[in-house]
Amino acid sequence: MKSSPLYKGVLLLVVVLPFLATIYAMWALWNRAVFLSDIVMLLIMYTCITFGVTAGFHRMLTHRSFRAHPIVKFLLLVFGSMSLQGSALEWAATHVKHHAQSDKEGDPHSPTEGFVHAHLGWLFKDRMADPNFYCRNLVNDRMVVFVSRTFLLWVVLSLLIPFAIGGWHGLLWAGLVRIFIVHHVTWSVNSICHTFGNREFETTDKSRNEWVVGLLAFGEGWHNNHHAFPRSAFHGLHWWQIDFSAYLIRALERVGLAKEVYRIPSDMLARRYQNPRPKTAVVTSSPMVEKVASLSK
Repeated sequence: MKSSPLYKGVLLLVVVLPFLATIYAMWALWNRAVFLSDIVMLLIMYTCITFGVTAGFHRMLTHRSFRAHPIVKFLLLVFGSMSLQGSALEWAATHVKHHAQSDKEGDPHSPTEGFVHAHLGWLFKDRMADPNFYCRNLVNDRMVVFVSRTFLLWVVLSLLIPFAIGGWHGLLWAGLVRIFIVHHVTWSVNSICHTFGNREFETTDKSRNEWVVGLLAFGEGWHNNHHAFPRSAFHGLHWWQIDFSAYLIRALERVGLAKEVYRIPSDMLARRYQNPRPKTAVVTSSPMVEKVASLSK
């Protein structure tokens, strides 16, 4: 899927502008030109939007780890869109492609081509995946298609809401600084969690667990666990592996807003500990791609 020079120019602006705004915000913070309300709004926006990426785009949409009530599903898709990481369909397709070819030729963002490439360099290359091939099931989901087609609306709202509440200060902290933080925390899963950290399971890729990313990315940093059991709704497999997204999914399940929550069967987990060698590369989303790689068992 080719990207035009205009698209790359807009993408560059989306990457650079939040960075410059964050530098200015740090200066303002040093000079105490910041209000508590700005930080509170930043944390609220960061929490909602990060859950949209982790629990929504990643676990619910791409890996079908649980089925959410339509209202919850819509909200998670909208929050995920507000992250400015592409539409729901684009995000899911790219992630399925990553699992299909993880750390091999064709992986959209592997550190085998360099750490910077894995972090953000891949965004400026023609590495985007075709949803019609990698997640055809989602192309037929009317809600997913609607939220994807109205992607720019949710992006604009993610900036208008903090501006309407906090003026220019709100736009700076809960808008641009929030974009910068969410972007780099998410991208750290691609770069840091395929380069640094521990490996609890042997997998066909270089995925690793990194607790700092796990904390900031609401559980996504337990990335080796995820690649070992990609459909699991819970990435933290031990009590000390903090996984805020898993806690949210459990809470939604208890009140009846999430169903069919996928948990790793205890015998499957025990077999992986006893026989750590992986089977085929793991892909979960598109029936077409599932012919290429089966679920880890």
